[in-house]
Amino acid sequence: MALPKFLNELNPGFKYEVAEKPGGGHIKSCFACGVCTGGCPVAEIDDRYDPRKIIRMIMLGMKERVLSSDFIWLCSLCNTCSFICPQDVRFSEAMEVLREMAVKEGFVDPSFPKTLKSIESFIQTVRDKMVTSAVEKRKEESKVTPKEMLKEIVEKS
Repeated sequence: MALPKFLNELNPGFKYEVAEKPGGGHIKSCFACGVCTGGCPVAEIDDRYDPRKIIRMIMLGMKERVLSSDFIWLCSLCNTCSFICPQDVRFSEAMEVLREMAVKEGFVDPSFPKTLKSIESFIQTVRDKMVTSAVEKRKEESKVTPKEMLKEIVEKS
């Protein structure tokens, strides 16, 4: 009897590949409690994003599916999960390992991580301008929405 196709695609050594790289060493400690997902700011705004599921996929050996997944790129690397994880899994560090593996193994163009860094830098600049604008007006009553603030900042640039 032939095995189901998905079983042939599993790589039982994948978790060891991730664990042997700097930053991936704690991944095998996960016992799937879900605290990482509960505290994740990305999961808060995107119901599809689930750090626990990504770890489970690593543990099951779903290498191609993980490395080709959009989800490894959605992590904001804020480390909230690392601070609250009772097993010290350090999910953000593991995401960096997975990203490096995805680039090395040709799942994404080598320029893609640089594009993400540019986006992150831009987001931080916009956040700083929006917060600075709000702080400057903190003694005034304001009904300006973040969207309106963003429009104002873009128009000034």
